[in-house]
Amino acid sequence: MSRPTDTIAALATPVGTSAIAVVRVSGPDCMELAKAIFGGPPLPPRIARHSDYRDVNGCLLDDVLVTFFHGPRSYTGEDSLEIASHGNPFIAQSILTDLLARGCRAAEAGEFTRRAFLGGKMDLPQAEAVMDLIHARSERALAAANQQLRGSLGRHLGDLTEGLLLVLARVEAYIDFPDEDLPAEDRRIVLDELSRVLHGTSRLLATHHYGELLRDGIKTVIIGEPNAGKSSLLNRLVGRDRALVSAEPGTTRDFIEERIILGPHCLRLIDTAGLNPTPAALERLGMDKTLERAAEADLFLWVLDATRPLPTLPNSVTGRLTPSNTIVLFNKVDLLTPGNAHAPLPSPTLPTLQISALTGDGLTELTDSVVRLADAFRQGQGDEIIAINSRHADALRRARECLETARQKVAENGAVELLASDLRGALDAFGEIAGKIDNERMLDHLFKTFCIGK
Repeated sequence: MSRPTDTIAALATPVGTSAIAVVRVSGPDCMELAKAIFGGPPLPPRIARHSDYRDVNGCLLDDVLVTFFHGPRSYTGEDSLEIASHGNPFIAQSILTDLLARGCRAAEAGEFTRRAFLGGKMDLPQAEAVMDLIHARSERALAAANQQLRGSLGRHLGDLTEGLLLVLARVEAYIDFPDEDLPAEDRRIVLDELSRVLHGTSRLLATHHYGELLRDGIKTVIIGEPNAGKSSLLNRLVGRDRALVSAEPGTTRDFIEERIILGPHCLRLIDTAGLNPTPAALERLGMDKTLERAAEADLFLWVLDATRPLPTLPNSVTGRLTPSNTIVLFNKVDLLTPGNAHAPLPSPTLPTLQISALTGDGLTELTDSVVRLADAFRQGQGDEIIAINSRHADALRRARECLETARQKVAENGAVELLASDLRGALDAFGEIAGKIDNERMLDHLFKTFCIGK
């Protein structure tokens, strides 16, 4: 893909009153624009200069800080300007309007990052990491985005691609000499390397779920019988009265969802209607919603009233409760008398805590337990956090299918021509992830999800 030849401009900070606003400019006309607007000697690269900004008619708009970045040592790889004005929206818009009057074009969504990709400043996973970094909701999501921005996924893909290229080179050597079969020794080498690449592909693909959790939040469903204190727990974790709390059982008839930060993780906390073994008609509708949310949950907080006998949950719920996704919370322990202990659990393997949603007792231990369970979702990739997105996962699934077919053909002593076709299919899928395959529609769709000015 050829580099664009026009110069683009956009507001890089949110619209609204603030201390400063930043307008970004990128393209071949940046140096000439700087001379025309600010006069004086040429701007030295990467050094901020205080100057008046006068529009094309000579009217003073503001005193600004302007920084010139000489390509390729810039974000986009092109000559670039960053103009920091006072954060009056009218001033920022006036500067942008003047730049357009001087021949700049308004940047499209994600166009600065797209130019960085086209200029070889970053691969496509790094470009996507820019948006992940902007929208990171938690410490873990921020760490994953930072590592991907620094090329972690690209390095893993590069290693797999190199291994696959070596296999393809060996196979194609025998295509050039069709009278010769791939000997047993070479088949063993090819099979071993295919198995290594396939294993690495599967490991990367296994990080997709963790990536979804980091980007969207961990679906954490609060379940339990009516009046166990589920809504009180939600309010305590959210830090405000989000759900209606009443001594009357069955107050919650629908689910309530709130995002919270708990430790280094973002949780999509979902309070649900109580699971009553003998519900009324309206209560039954609420329970149906609870069962729907439970079927999609990543984590469960099972709230029990410590002063009451142990309730029975529907089989569709109990079948999903495991030590790796459930914390049992004996609530209302502040109401227990010295000789009155709560009932034991039917499954002693489920981790339990004693809490009081009313007083806040046990909430620190709950946070620690949730963090431990949430961290266990991460798939090991050494010290690096890899968290692929849906686009990566789709390409990796296609690569894995090609690799599995290729491995089977090697094991069955199949034709090398057909084997080479499968290997090229896997390489093409890896290339889609890194952006080494020219797919204009895919790039258009991807960068339109970015904000203007990035």
